[in-house]
Amino acid sequence: MRAAFYECTGLAKDVLVVGDFPTPLPGPGEIRVKVTWSGVNPSDVKSRAGSRVKTLPFPRIVPHSDGSGMIDQVGAEVDPARVGERVWIWNAAWMRPFGTAAQYVVLPSNQAALLPDNVELAVGACLGIPALTAYHAVTVDGGVDGKIVLVAGGAGAVGHYAIQLAKIKGARQVIATVSGPEKAALAREAGADVVLNYKTDDLPSAIQDATSGQGVDRIVEVDFAANVNTDIAALRPNGEIVVYGSGAAEISVPFSPAIRKGARMTFFIVYNLDPHVRERAIADLTILLKENRLNHNIAARLPLEKIAEAHEMVEGGRVIGNVVLQIE
Repeated sequence: MRAAFYECTGLAKDVLVVGDFPTPLPGPGEIRVKVTWSGVNPSDVKSRAGSRVKTLPFPRIVPHSDGSGMIDQVGAEVDPARVGERVWIWNAAWMRPFGTAAQYVVLPSNQAALLPDNVELAVGACLGIPALTAYHAVTVDGGVDGKIVLVAGGAGAVGHYAIQLAKIKGARQVIATVSGPEKAALAREAGADVVLNYKTDDLPSAIQDATSGQGVDRIVEVDFAANVNTDIAALRPNGEIVVYGSGAAEISVPFSPAIRKGARMTFFIVYNLDPHVRERAIADLTILLKENRLNHNIAARLPLEKIAEAHEMVEGGRVIGNVVLQIE
């Protein structure tokens, strides 16, 4: 089979290679997916670049945790009826050397979720990290029903889903921050009631104006390092910041403003969701997908051979939305 891989960290054009691999076979409890689309996420790019760890955990890595396709083989202890299922994949490359940037991937059976027939396969490659992250950020700790929610980076892959899910889950008002007119239009189309430009607006003042001086109940935060001071200023008393990303490993939190607000902070990484929490999220997302209640934003579709270009797109923020690779 054809697959993309890297054997050391570095620039995408220097380390990513497309070549031939042995076609894997599923073992007990596993399924094999004939991959149609592979999703490229910021975490995939950072792992390849060595942004966090320079030493690879495996000698050779086929990247990408998200993907979609069709189950073509199952191992022992897996219902044979699963053969032929259209599925979306999560955590393929998490703690594993073989991700979805390949014609076939073998996974534990539960890591391939049924994709409703009305949903395009390319969309399935955008669910494992972006949609599940957004879903958890919106629903964790009692959810957002009746609350005012601020989504930082509302035009990003996660933010776009978070706006929609906050509205679906009963948010009273959704405010989104973006960096330009095109992104503002995308956030509004997703359902944001108020869209602010974090480059030009005085965010704490604008948020106070938008909320009649109350502040926001929950912030869905993509870059806590960049936004921590703004977040705490924007919160109402006892409000909550749900953090799924940061542009820096170490963050200085302004203690006095935070404690006076009674700010609550929740941190999570989508790869480590509690299994029961993930199961509920997948079940609910499946219903929303079947009912066509989610809009999807695929910004670029490239062939597997252009994986380096896809990584550069994500790394440089050159596109607004999800980037996917067509494997077939």
